Amino acid sequence: MTAFLALDLGTEGARAAVYNVEGAPMGTGDAVYPTRFPRPGWAEQDPDDWWRASVHAARQALAEAGDPPIAGVAVATTASTVAVLDRQGRPLRPALLWMDGRAGEESASTAATGHPVLRYAGGRDAVEWLVPKAMWLARHEPETYRAAARIVEAVDYMVWRLTGRWAGSRMNAVCKSNYDPRGTGFPHDLYASLGIGDLGDKLPDDIVPVGEAVGPLGVRAREEFGVTGPAVVVSGGIDAHLSLLAIGGAPEGRVSIVCGTSNAFVTEIDEAVFPSTVWGPYPDALQTGRWLVEGGQVSAGSVLAWAGEKLIGRPRAELGGLIKAAAELPPVDHGLIVLDYFMGNRTPLRDPRLRGAVLGLTLASSAEQVYRAAVEGVAYGTRQVLDSFIDGGIAVEEVYLSGGIRHNELWLQTTADVLGRPVHLVTGDNLTLRACAVLAAAGTGWHASLAEAAVRYAPRVRTVEPLAEHVAAYRHGYADYRAATAATTEISHRLSDPRRRSGS
Repeated sequence: MTAFLALDLGTEGARAAVYNVEGAPMGTGDAVYPTRFPRPGWAEQDPDDWWRASVHAARQALAEAGDPPIAGVAVATTASTVAVLDRQGRPLRPALLWMDGRAGEESASTAATGHPVLRYAGGRDAVEWLVPKAMWLARHEPETYRAAARIVEAVDYMVWRLTGRWAGSRMNAVCKSNYDPRGTGFPHDLYASLGIGDLGDKLPDDIVPVGEAVGPLGVRAREEFGVTGPAVVVSGGIDAHLSLLAIGGAPEGRVSIVCGTSNAFVTEIDEAVFPSTVWGPYPDALQTGRWLVEGGQVSAGSVLAWAGEKLIGRPRAELGGLIKAAAELPPVDHGLIVLDYFMGNRTPLRDPRLRGAVLGLTLASSAEQVYRAAVEGVAYGTRQVLDSFIDGGIAVEEVYLSGGIRHNELWLQTTADVLGRPVHLVTGDNLTLRACAVLAAAGTGWHASLAEAAVRYAPRVRTVEPLAEHVAAYRHGYADYRAATAATTEISHRLSDPRRRSGS
């Protein structure tokens, strides 16, 4: 039986799945890898760990599926997670993870260029993106920057390991490196004005649209993975952005929110709009002829893990009891507000120097109240992003949720209540892996287009309705969240200043 191999490199580990040509999962596997936090706001991983984990996860999935011949392979990763490599593709230093916020000054300086391509990025590059990270390397680790033959996205590194070809995802190039598919490609003049004029030489040699074939799986990769069959590698991209392909397609007004360590919001529109509170619109990033819009919360499930495991001190295995107790409390009545900016704000405020907070604590505050407030704070952040879409002229008619939120019923219900609208929860398998199956099916000719494959492989969903008795309470709580954000911005900026922390 012919099958497809899907690979997903997330924040905490690699996942793999084998799908048959009807879109049904046949086998799955996973493996973890560590993240290191050498300084506040920094986050790093080892690219060799990604490969080892991917091989382990893929072998698990293939064995469970009965080792079918593989027609196509597709990979998705976090973005911008940036690998710095020598001429042999070996890491020169740890990769800078997507959540790494060290390039704040570099990000801010991109706005001053006024380059026309930045209109696709709301006027400047985000602190997380490849270009500011490359700028930081050039300024703070110049020997490493000069020695780097490649500075690439994690997905491009994986495609090179799979095929031996430096073929970059058009999605990542457009969304994270200012590539203009309708103009001059990579903006070398922008890079030069930012002091990294040679960056273009370090990026992938070729840019391949999402869902198009890159080439066959290489001999060494084939042996390591234990793959048989043609195994054509198809261009993938950003895990959350690809989720639009795994919810049955992307008609205008349908928003996908992948809820995990962070929350990523994506939608596609037919006509471009340019609000400064979103990332994009990105031309041809996912489907040619359309515009991709992105929003996000840097910290979401990570805030809940921090509140439950680190602040309250419950082991992960016991969090279910804490969640159940918190769910029995009335909303907002606890008198607490949690701000979810633990790693800054991605959109709509676009401020990496914001910081998290727990406001309203008293000696009577309980663990359940603090956890419930953390859940509400994350949900308020979700509403803030969707409100920015609507205010910017981007339709929000259907909201699809996926990811880790499906394991936390309080988080799920609170999100619907705070939004005051129904949400559609994707049930079953990993949405990113399903999207990779869509890519592999389209890229190997099993379906005529990405859109056709997306409809064919649409997942199961269940609808969660908001509780009317909670909606009004959360309307007031959200207003307090916005007011608290404004009131704490100045002190957040001071507290996040590394010069202040060092006493200089």
